[in-house]
Amino acid sequence: MKKPAYNVAVVGVTGAVGEEMLRVMERRSFPVANIKLLASSRSAGKPLEFRGKEHAVEALRVNSFEGVDIAFFSAGGSISKEFVPIAVDCGATVVDNSSAFRMHDGVPLIVPQVNGAAVSTHRRIIANPNCTTAITLMALAPLHRAFGVKRIFASSYQAVSGAGARAIAELREQTKRVSGGHKVEPEVFPHQIAFNVIPHIDAFTGNGYTKEEMKMQNEGAKILGLPGFHASVTCVRVPVFRAHSVAVSAEFERPVDLDAARAAIREFPGVELFDDPDANHYPMPVDCAGKDNCVVGRLRKDCAFENGLSFWVCGDQLLRGAALNAVEIAELVIKL
Repeated sequence: MKKPAYNVAVVGVTGAVGEEMLRVMERRSFPVANIKLLASSRSAGKPLEFRGKEHAVEALRVNSFEGVDIAFFSAGGSISKEFVPIAVDCGATVVDNSSAFRMHDGVPLIVPQVNGAAVSTHRRIIANPNCTTAITLMALAPLHRAFGVKRIFASSYQAVSGAGARAIAELREQTKRVSGGHKVEPEVFPHQIAFNVIPHIDAFTGNGYTKEEMKMQNEGAKILGLPGFHASVTCVRVPVFRAHSVAVSAEFERPVDLDAARAAIREFPGVELFDDPDANHYPMPVDCAGKDNCVVGRLRKDCAFENGLSFWVCGDQLLRGAALNAVEIAELVIKL
């Protein structure tokens, strides 16, 4: 029997994540009957290729979702808040990559390998988590299943591509100028990013953490189904083009065994263990860029508290943290 195909829309298709979604759907043979490429009016008419055929980008409008079965959104929270309800009213199921609906009751927040079964509770809106949260949980979830996580302390090392195409261009241009002995004037970031690190991603909140940092706790608790989960996080922008890294110290309910921890990670889908520090083998963003799987290494018992484990995880935030995660969510939807 021939499998059904779906009318698909991608909102924000000209952005880094949107274009990545097209590539992911193509190589995973997602069953697309017709595809609608949507972006702002500035991008209308731009040609993009999908499965060997050029498609013109259309300006996003209130009538853009007529006949659409599945809509991927990756155009920011304000666009999602305005247009996701319109898409749902037109009968589409939405996978939203923004933060607009992540913490809403009744909207499942999904990392397919971690809590994919929760997709069955959706009411036509499914949220894709923050990319750093998704990458961290890909490593933390198998350890949680083995030992029962209580809390984590983490520092992220986030690539500039997480801030968009202009951020990539800024790092490239600043690197040239600073290398040539010239001063730079930052535009995308609050400070020079070339040869520097900036401990500031997203807006600061009243408790001194940024919104990005609080996402790890709030979204992590929802995805893991652990209301008492706590995460103290510092998010740092680093001069890396693509792929985020996170250093995590986790405290568990039960005693940690390193062999069992390695086995749990090795057996978890979407994760690879790369943990031979004596041979200088450990995950690095340069090796993870463009790859589907997250890579975990530097596993060691934490020396600061009992039942603790420290580890390092790297993952391509445009893929694992966004586009691939979204397409895998849609794959779960069409199996329901």
